[in-house]
Amino acid sequence: MKQDNQIIKYFNQLRTACEQEAFKGYDPFDGLNSKFFQALPYIRNNRLCRLAWLQFFKRNPVNFRPLFGVKKDYNPKGLGLFLSGYCNLYKAEKKEEYLGKINYLIDKINACQSEGYSGVCWGYHFDWQAKAFFQPKGTPSVVVSSYIACALLDAYEILHDEKLLRTARATCNFILADLFRTYDAQGDFAFSYSPVDKTQVFNASLLGCRLLCRVYACTKESILLEESKKAIAFVCKHQQENGAWAYSPLPFHQWIDNFHTGYNLECIYTYQAISGDNSFASHFEKGLDHYLKTFFEKDGTPKYYNSSRYPIDMHNTAQLIITLSKTGKFKENKELIDQVLHWSQENMRNKKRGYFYYYKQKYYTVKINYIRWIQAWMFLAYSHYILNKLNTQSK
Repeated sequence: MKQDNQIIKYFNQLRTACEQEAFKGYDPFDGLNSKFFQALPYIRNNRLCRLAWLQFFKRNPVNFRPLFGVKKDYNPKGLGLFLSGYCNLYKAEKKEEYLGKINYLIDKINACQSEGYSGVCWGYHFDWQAKAFFQPKGTPSVVVSSYIACALLDAYEILHDEKLLRTARATCNFILADLFRTYDAQGDFAFSYSPVDKTQVFNASLLGCRLLCRVYACTKESILLEESKKAIAFVCKHQQENGAWAYSPLPFHQWIDNFHTGYNLECIYTYQAISGDNSFASHFEKGLDHYLKTFFEKDGTPKYYNSSRYPIDMHNTAQLIITLSKTGKFKENKELIDQVLHWSQENMRNKKRGYFYYYKQKYYTVKINYIRWIQAWMFLAYSHYILNKLNTQSK
């Protein structure tokens, strides 16, 4: 009981910190928004310069953004995560103040849609240079769009506003019509990350499936479930013998990490729960076993990679709670959840202001307050903790 009260206290401090910022903030990947960088055409248009500039901001323990003209802003995906969190809080506590936040976030989300595609979609509020491709500001991706559309479905369950369901269904059009597909010999496929690349990122493709499944639960359109099954089969074929997944089948994407594994498990489980099809149950169980045994140390430290302790990133703490909540495994793993959350609160939390630090290397910690990457994820994780706690008490 004492620990639960402490968790509520820390969550309220985090919530206050986020609300005081009106959900605006910095992001690890927003360096290309720099007015200084944008004023230098040769550097701005050079791929290697963009990568180096992004890494300078992402890895630096000193926040140079104010110096180089990077402003705090709304991150569309972050808004979606906060929206899902407030929906969880309303389901748990039925407070009117949460309805106000839900409607506020819906308005902000609707205002930042990307235009010119087959369906409703969203992208990040910054230019983004990845190893495999470049995405200009606002380029929609399956990851951002699916998280936001799922959040709108969470709100739909509370508000029963048909416009929210129609928007989520329209995002399915974006996934089905605008994303590239990579097929295997059996006709199964992976969705691309965005309309401007042809990569096969396992978790991104699965997140698209998760949205298709959730919309199917409302509309009963068989095509949504049929396409989901093909994409899930593609990913499951690439699962390693020990239950792990690399980030993608590409040779430069062969790392195995914590929170993307959590995404994969959540999405496969969602398909099973909605469809009643247990074709991939063994993949889920093997993956979950590997996830729980590999990425969390005995003292509660959440590892990022399967092979090393560092870096330590609070996104992994958040995803543990979310994954186990979404897959119905919260109660049986609550001891692990409490251990990891306790470690994170003691070692990665600004005790004065209540927000969480970005990540920790062996010899230094990046303590910058990132609104989407850390605070929104921890907000959502706490909301799942509270929802599970109250559900357990009511039984």
